[in-house]
Amino acid sequence: MWTDDIVEEIHRIREEYAKSFDYDLDVIFADLRKKEAESGREVVNLSRKPGSTTRWSGRARSLGGDAKDT
Repeated sequence: MWTDDIVEEIHRIREEYAKSFDYDLDVIFADLRKKEAESGREVVNLSRKPGSTTRWSGRARSLGGDAKDT
């Protein structure tokens, strides 16, 4: 079976990283947030905001799921 050396390297690095934090997701998440803050790069939040229009319909959606014409 064919293997991709780059993918295998990524898996190895990811495993070493998780192992270094004893596979504790809370600690891994905190470390990633710390690296994010220290990077100095702009962080963009792409989550949807309530009341924003959808790109395809042009209609706003409330949290209740009802669509309203805008």
